[in-house]
Amino acid sequence: MNISSYGLQHIKKEIQHLPNEQLTELLLRLARYKKENKELLAYLLFEAHDETAFIEKVKAEAGFMFSQLPALSYHAAKGMRKILRLLSKYTKFTGSKGAEIELLLNFCDNYLEYADRRTSYKPIRLILTRQVEKTRTLISKLHEDLQFDYAEGYNNLIEEAEKKLGWFKKNDYLL
Repeated sequence: MNISSYGLQHIKKEIQHLPNEQLTELLLRLARYKKENKELLAYLLFEAHDETAFIEKVKAEAGFMFSQLPALSYHAAKGMRKILRLLSKYTKFTGSKGAEIELLLNFCDNYLEYADRRTSYKPIRLILTRQVEKTRTLISKLHEDLQFDYAEGYNNLIEEAEKKLGWFKKNDYLL
């Protein structure tokens, strides 16, 4: 049995011809099958109109998760990866590069506040360096005006990281 998959344009054309009742049924059926679909639909219906409030909620949730990290390095790294998965899911929902940069900067700030600075556990160190590099790449892809807005917060983060972490070298990451 071979089920053909249709392209997005074909699906869009077909959806435009459906009555509202049938469209509602399709959306509810789609939301039933995957938790992420349901979460995305809930975001689009209830949260998308106020993106800044949504970002603040996500930051608060990530901050709480950071405060609950275990002391053991292995488990702390697992907890940080879980936070990153959550942040990447929410940035997919918003579809905004600015929101993604804000959440990554907040993640790095929380890392500096809650992570064990004395650890020599390499995966924990790599988590921060990857997120800093990802943030730098995202900022460099923005329009010049937006780059300037985020560059100050990014450079402050880099300065703070070098002060708090002996292994972090800011010259490797400055914009």
